[in-house]
Formats: sequence, C-alpha cells, structure tokens
Amino acid sequence: MRDWLRLATKRSVVRRGLGYSVVVGTVLMVINQGDVVLSGELTRTHFVKIGLTYLVPFAVSTLSSVGAMRNAVRI
Repeated sequence: MRDWLRLATKRSVVRRGLGYSVVVGTVLMVINQGDVVLSGELTRTHFVKIGLTYLVPFAVSTLSSVGAMRNAVRI
C-alpha cells in the first residue's frame, strides 16, 4: 500500500490525472449537468455530482498510471 501511494503521489502521475480530469470531467459535466448550470438552478446535490464528475477521470488516470508503472517494474 505504501508503494502504491508513493507512485500515486508522484508529480507526473498527479499532473496527468489533473489534465485528464479537466478535459474529460468538463466534457462529462457539460453533457450531464450543462442544462442545470446554464439555467442557474444548481443545488447542493448538483455540486456533489459535478465534483464526482471531475474526480472519476482523475481516479481512473491515477489507477491506470500506477498499474502501468508497477507492471513495468515486474517485466
């Protein structure tokens, strides 16, 4: 677990995750919540959903990057 966290917090992994989160999260947010944002009818639930929309691509990118780095060491 400690090794996983060390890899997951590497600058390159975090930057990659943030980049994907901004691009993919924004596209998904517009698709899923764009009408609510434009109408100005945001509720606390919408803010939670928007936050999760950005968190998911970050998590997927981080998991993928750490997995690839660990596999590269084993080969």
